Amino acid sequence: MNWGVIGGVAAALAAGMYVLWGPIAERKRRRRGLVPGLLNLGNTCFMNSLLQGLSSCPSFIKWLEEFTAQYKTEQSQSAEHQYLSVTLLRLLRALSCQEATEDDVLDASCLLEVLRMYRWQISTFEEQDAHELFHVLTSSLEDERDRQPRVTHLFDVHSLEQPEITQKQISCRTRGSLPLVSNHWKSPHPFHGRLTSNMVCKHCEHQSPVRYDTFDSLSLSIPAAAWGRPMTLDHCLHHFISSESVKDVVCDNCTKIQAERILNGQSIENQRTTFVKQLKLGKLPQCLCIHLQRLSWSNQGTPLKRHEHVQFNEFLIMDIYKYHVPVHKSSQTELNQNSEETAPGTKDGIAVKPAGAEQPSGTKPHFVNGACPSSFLMSSGTFPLAAFPECSSPVYLYRLMAVVVHHGDMHSGHFVTYRRSPPSPRSPFAVSSQWLWISDDTVRKASLQEVLSCSAYLLFYERVHSRVQHQSLQSKVEQ
Repeated sequence: MNWGVIGGVAAALAAGMYVLWGPIAERKRRRRGLVPGLLNLGNTCFMNSLLQGLSSCPSFIKWLEEFTAQYKTEQSQSAEHQYLSVTLLRLLRALSCQEATEDDVLDASCLLEVLRMYRWQISTFEEQDAHELFHVLTSSLEDERDRQPRVTHLFDVHSLEQPEITQKQISCRTRGSLPLVSNHWKSPHPFHGRLTSNMVCKHCEHQSPVRYDTFDSLSLSIPAAAWGRPMTLDHCLHHFISSESVKDVVCDNCTKIQAERILNGQSIENQRTTFVKQLKLGKLPQCLCIHLQRLSWSNQGTPLKRHEHVQFNEFLIMDIYKYHVPVHKSSQTELNQNSEETAPGTKDGIAVKPAGAEQPSGTKPHFVNGACPSSFLMSSGTFPLAAFPECSSPVYLYRLMAVVVHHGDMHSGHFVTYRRSPPSPRSPFAVSSQWLWISDDTVRKASLQEVLSCSAYLLFYERVHSRVQHQSLQSKVEQ
């Protein structure tokens, strides 16, 4: 056997394949529907998985584009790399195929470098958490936003630093009209939402003023599952907003009533009663990040990971968890300007248990978040509203965009991401029904059934507006 001839033939075949199809890396890069992967810099799968999830949220990318627009007008563009918003936007645009790139694998070390300028020291050789990094990014973006001027400066700072400037020149600068402040400085990022805390006295039924707190993600604990029943996302959400009794709380109204009953005017002690406290969602964000807490503790105090599957759907209805101002309190109606209509499942601003959370045996199951008939698990992007009259017109409807999964235990593991494929250039505003599985630099196609079967750690949803809501928002913008 002539090995020289065989080697020559093999070399000729390889050369012919290269001429016809190009190198293997080139073929991988040109596959339709795929996105670039991210290089693992040590233990940076937590960062890679989060970036892939954020890149599937078009509203977040659009907000970054509006937020960073003012940097392009600055005289010194060399300082753009110092801004987190600019660095993050470039990465997300590349991962969403909005910017042409010749690389199959991108390097996200620039994000760690800019975070160091924000005094975040993140080691690439230690296990990190994707949810903690999400909070780092959102809080750093808020810090960057707060550092920018809320109103335009009256004077030019560079001119003020010049020693030859006179008071007359300064007064001339103040006589002109001030430019309008850009709206993107006023608007928070699309993950920004508000929680309401409602306290009601069980004795006199007096309601304390509603307290509002901000959030950028909903961190949900996983309640103990009933035997034989699957755990759903609705169970976690209802457990999050379920009411609790708070004892030994001073009630001003009870104290006032007691004082009115005493005629001699002697002072009385503050009346302490039991209050019922409930959390609701006062403002739902455009992009909703849900964190499923999978950390638990053993009786010995050691950390354990909860591996059970929490069922979730491609579409999420949040109407029953939205706080609505009671109708009889007209003075608070202005707090509910962003509420399009009263949501089903609420009564005087208090949530009612989701339908189907506790189903009697033999009854037909109703649609709830995370528990629906299997025939709808493979929906191609259209929500089957007609099949459920009680959900025929949801105001707060969300579509699943990405899922971050953690494999391993509490001490070591690996993060991967399921995300939607970017839309085609022909339909840039469409939502793709093709899902991708991404592990650092490895990217492959996945089915919706595979996505819904995973043990989710982070869920990224984006709100879907109906045609009527679109017209309403457009009219507000024009006004």
